[in-house]
This record gives sequence, structure tokens and C-alpha cells, in this order.
Amino acid sequence: MSTQTTPSAEHLLSVEDLFVEFHTGEGVAKAINGVDFSLDEGETLAILGESGSGKSVTAQAIMGILDTPPARIPHGRILYKGQDLLTMDEETRRKGRGPEISMVFQDALSSLNPVFPVGWQIGEMFRKHRGANRSDAYAEAVRLMERVNIPGAKQRVKAYPHQFSGGMRQRIMIAMAIALNPKVLIADEPTTALDVTVQAQIMDLLQDLQHEHNMGMILITHDLGVVADVADRIAVMYAGRIVERAEVGDIYARPGHPYTKGLLESIPRLDQKGQQLSAIGGLPPNLTRIPPGCAFHPRCVMARDICRTERPELLEIGPQRSSACHFSQEVLDA
Repeated sequence: MSTQTTPSAEHLLSVEDLFVEFHTGEGVAKAINGVDFSLDEGETLAILGESGSGKSVTAQAIMGILDTPPARIPHGRILYKGQDLLTMDEETRRKGRGPEISMVFQDALSSLNPVFPVGWQIGEMFRKHRGANRSDAYAEAVRLMERVNIPGAKQRVKAYPHQFSGGMRQRIMIAMAIALNPKVLIADEPTTALDVTVQAQIMDLLQDLQHEHNMGMILITHDLGVVADVADRIAVMYAGRIVERAEVGDIYARPGHPYTKGLLESIPRLDQKGQQLSAIGGLPPNLTRIPPGCAFHPRCVMARDICRTERPELLEIGPQRSSACHFSQEVLDA
């Protein structure tokens, strides 16, 4: 059964037939082209794909932080607890950022304000949304810094972002995101530019916080290795579309789309020491000139004539999984 047949109101968050485009000097860049997915309480959905596949734009559309113009959402719905976020006025959406839906941005150094102490920035959530005074806001900042395992939080609450390591800055971003106990947490490349040990610590922290508050979490990444032990379901994006959707175990065991298969084969493995890594040839398409048929066909080793003319729909290929490939069964059997 498809994961999208359940009525939207029964999900914590549902994205339905979402389109996002950007009007540029080169033409209209079609960044999102009919994306559908849902998220439930306590669930982790990983959205995977190369840079430019539409992952972060999808997150920004959910948060309501796309710059319009040049961005435009010509079609689609984003339902949170059954209410369409796209039809809400800006003030209502603003009040929901933090208490209802929150986001960890991928570049902590550029996302944090360099001229304010980190405690002031964390405490701003409580001042703006709960009317806390300065001392109470700082006390909450210390509590959150301790919760995300920043050593010496009481002493460091008045330090500035540049005085922290990359991993500690990412923890500060997480503290800000979970300050008001949101129901949905979007983590956009939360481990980018961090070493492997720190990556594991950040993912463990996100999982712990999710379990504490039963949050639904959307994890955006290009790294399949990061999500193996964290995600419940995976949606793979390419050229603004979801091309495969499945439970995490099924994706790793038997990918159903050539693009997913290529991503998996590009992960370094201990049993392949000394061997050359596999890579997907070519580059993602220019979003102002997405090729006809299957957008992946210029890079696909399985491409045939039909792939160049007919766009495959995202269809069921098994229990709780679907793929947008004319030859999904061949991929599964490979």
C-alpha cells in the first residue's frame, strides 16, 4: 500500500503535489516538481539527493522562508495537523516557527549572528514567543546548552559563535531549534563539514531529543551513510522530484531506482579497501532546462528509448515503497 493513501489530516505533516519555481535571468528554474510525502509523530523521514535536487528548497517551503520573488509556489499544499500552511497569513506562520515547526540550518557559522552572544540568540526564542525577561531567557539558554552537552554552559552562555568549534556551534543551532519543543524538526545537512566522530555525536543527540519530545523529524542529507541507523523512511530526490520512496531497510537491501543504486554504490565500504569508488557519471540537470522523459536518463546506465520521451510516474513497486523508473523491477532484481 502506498504511504500516501492515508488521508492527510491523519498525518502530522503532509506535503501534497508541491511545485516551487524561481524566476531567473536564464529562465524559470523548476526547483520542485510535484513532491508528495508525509510525516508522523516520532518518525524520521530522510530526504536524500545530490546538491540541487530540491531538498533544501522543500524544507524552506515548509518553513515559509522562501524569498518571494524570485521564488513562487504555483501549486500544492503543505498540511500541518490538517491545516494548509500555504493559505495562512504571514503572522500566523511566523508564530508557528519555533513552537510548532523548527529547523536546524546546515551552516551554523553563517546562520548564527556573529555580533550577539549565543545565549542571547537562544534566549530570543523565549523573549519573542513567551515574553520572557532577559534573566529568564538566559537561564533557559543555559539549560538548553547543558541539554545539548555543551561543557561549561554557565560560563560560555555569553561567548560569541566564533569562540566555539564547528560541532559546538551545531549544538547551539540544535538548542535554538528545540527551544520551544516543536512538533516537527527539520534538520538540513546537520553534519556537513564535521568530522566522522562529531557527526555521530550530533546524530545521536538529534535522536535523543526526538525520543524525548516525540517529534517528527525530516533529515535532509546527501549522505546515505548518515541515515542508516536513524531514519524510518527515505525519500530520494532528483531534479525536484521524489524518484524513490521506501522504508530504510528496503532502500539499502534492494534499491528500486538506478539513481538510488548509484548513490549507494558511491558509499565507501571497508570491504572495498584499495578499490576505486563508483560514481554516477555526468552532472545533475540545469533546472531551467530539465530534459524530457526521465530527468535522470542522460546519466543512467539503464536508459532506453522510452526513458528519453516518457516521464515515469512514482508508482508502487512493493509494500510501502514506490519508484519513478520504467524498469524498477529490473533494478530490484539486479
